[in-house]
Amino acid sequence: MNAIGLNHRVAPTAGLTEFFELAVALGVTDVEIRNELPGVAISDGTPPETVRREAEARGLSILSINALYPFNIWTTERAEQAAKLIDYAAACGAKGIVMCPLNDASYKADTPERLRALLEALTALAPLLRKAGIIGFLEPLGFPESSLRFKREAVQAIDAVDGADVFRLVHDTFHHHVAGETAFFPERTGLVHVSGVVDAGVARDDMKDAHRVLVDADDCLDNLGQIRALATGGYTGPLSFEPFADSVSGSSDIRTLLTNSIALVRQAETTPAR
Repeated sequence: MNAIGLNHRVAPTAGLTEFFELAVALGVTDVEIRNELPGVAISDGTPPETVRREAEARGLSILSINALYPFNIWTTERAEQAAKLIDYAAACGAKGIVMCPLNDASYKADTPERLRALLEALTALAPLLRKAGIIGFLEPLGFPESSLRFKREAVQAIDAVDGADVFRLVHDTFHHHVAGETAFFPERTGLVHVSGVVDAGVARDDMKDAHRVLVDADDCLDNLGQIRALATGGYTGPLSFEPFADSVSGSSDIRTLLTNSIALVRQAETTPAR
């Protein structure tokens, strides 16, 4: 079965040790840390050596630091940001960094310009990642205003820069649905982000991070079907839980919520597709 992972978004106000202890309590061995959560690692200045030590002491593997944003708008500032994040990832023992594209309705670049910017960024990032020995997990964001919505464009760009050795896709079940994308790329996928939407009244184009909860029986995104499709295609990597809704982050019993959701997702690996 696929390893289960936890993204720090499941408990964004928890300190690093508390988050890691939650993973241990759930029997989870893979975690993702983030660089934008206020007041906790790593934005609080926690050294990478501390992150590594805390993870290793609990037998945890750090899947990624989430995220380099917006990775596809390459500037001097972005180059400095990328170098610093990649160095931190290597020092703390992370397998890679998540890279998210610009998500801004004011960005009006046409398709050729968008793709040129994407290629420029990947060309610059590839040698940095190779030198550090880590992976760039490229995560298209499915929102209508996103500058990179579709995994097929990401795969084409990766191949155009001969970057398959250092770039892998993130298949985010929420963004896959919101983008209306039907293609799966299990052989190019290195990480899966899992979250659900239970509000059946919200239109697909109106779905936002605030709607993203843990997967339960009322899920509208067909998470279980997506996971089965990835597994059928040969994906054997981790399934990392990444909800954003306040109802999850503010829960007084996140452990029980996660236990139930993990159990449901596990059914996708043992129940044949209909």
